[in-house]
Amino acid sequence: MKYLIIIEETKTGFSAFSPDIEGCVATGSTRAEVQKNMKEAIQFHIEGLHEEGIKIPVPRSISQYVEV
Repeated sequence: MKYLIIIEETKTGFSAFSPDIEGCVATGSTRAEVQKNMKEAIQFHIEGLHEEGIKIPVPRSISQYVEV
């Protein structure tokens, strides 16, 4: 499955979250690192949900830029 992640620059590096997976976040010093960490966080989160018998969230978010 592919999940949309939002990466934001912070004062100390980068942070990321997925709108489809509540509470799943990651940080990193670089964009590449936060992307890697977020992938691992999503995998870990989904494994935990699976072990608890909780339904895995279906990816539903999309992104789109608008010009203004």
